[in-house]
Amino acid sequence: MCCVTYLALILAYTRQASFLRKHNDLVASTFYKSIPGPLYWPMFVVSVLASIIASQATISRTFSIIQQSLSLGCFPRVKVIHKSTKYKGQVYVPETNYLLMIACVAVTLAFRTPTSIGNAYGIAVVFVMTLTSCFIVLVMIMIWKTHILLICRASLSSVLFKFDQGVYLPLAFATVLMTVMYTWNIVFRKKYHYELEHKISPENLKEIVAKPILCRILGLALFYSELVQGIPPIFKNYVVNVPALHFVLVFISVKSLPISKVPVKECFRFRPKELNIFRCIVRYGYTDVQNEQEPFEKVLIENLKLYIRENFWLSKKVLNNNVENSGDTLDGRPVEEDMQSEEFEREIETLDKPTRHGMPVLFTSLVKLKWLLEKELRILIEYAYTFLKRNLRESDELLDIPHKRMLKVGKTCEL
Repeated sequence: MCCVTYLALILAYTRQASFLRKHNDLVASTFYKSIPGPLYWPMFVVSVLASIIASQATISRTFSIIQQSLSLGCFPRVKVIHKSTKYKGQVYVPETNYLLMIACVAVTLAFRTPTSIGNAYGIAVVFVMTLTSCFIVLVMIMIWKTHILLICRASLSSVLFKFDQGVYLPLAFATVLMTVMYTWNIVFRKKYHYELEHKISPENLKEIVAKPILCRILGLALFYSELVQGIPPIFKNYVVNVPALHFVLVFISVKSLPISKVPVKECFRFRPKELNIFRCIVRYGYTDVQNEQEPFEKVLIENLKLYIRENFWLSKKVLNNNVENSGDTLDGRPVEEDMQSEEFEREIETLDKPTRHGMPVLFTSLVKLKWLLEKELRILIEYAYTFLKRNLRESDELLDIPHKRMLKVGKTCEL
């Protein structure tokens, strides 16, 4: 295939070079003018089809780049639809598709001539060539000690002089995307490290829950956090300002795994509970779809009941093994088993009560950021992140909780 493509390019460039030798004044339209008359329209159709194929490749590549940026935490949340269970890279991003459509129409109406569009396309190609040559650039910087500005000047000098003729458009797009990705990534990382450093340990959690001033009310509370380990620090502020806790507390972290589907039995991972406080990690694959017939909270409770039952039977089995190994009499076993059964039934009943009386849901989020940076950079990042946070997909959409049953708790923190 490469040989055929290479041969076709050589023949096409040879034909154009021969044509230019006799017609020096037709440089701007060499491609079409050099085509023989009978072959003009067939060549025109082939060119249009080639443009369509190249456009589809560009669109697919854009979807893939956005999906990879999301995986690295460098891009705001957007809807990603996976079209294949076998190939992870076959994705579709509706919002990006619409933006590309609008951008294509806007660029065509604004530039109008192929020359201006070609100028904009030229700098984009040069930038791609510069990025793909990153290894030689590293050698020039680290080994040859060449200045970075000299390298950029050598690569981009051929197209930067046309800045006012359309070159500014790709630069503007690149600046906007770089700003969005840099802002989202740096805030996401700082926010996660802040929660990780100030997380509540299991010992502190016991002290908070055991306070006599706290009132335990009927219901189930779901606390959403990015943390996989530990309790988010906002929980302590919530207890201080609202001295009441539900009977059942579940701290949830939703994680997307780089696999097609997660088995149903492995979607929900619970950790040992104390004082009716559970830790749950919800795991999804990139093609998993939530069942609209069964709300997330209902599925969560069913899996929580299953986890409690498994723990009950496991503890009962361990007790029997310990008694058999120790050689003790079996007189006290029925009493102890009855106590475990009563505790098990009490836990299930406690979990069923919130189900019948409704389940308020609480999500944690940092609503404002204060940066210890230069004033201009702090204002830019803070306002840009706030705009992205308010206008793009919220984390609570992952759980599909009705807004009427959801309470968001926010905290102002300094990063």
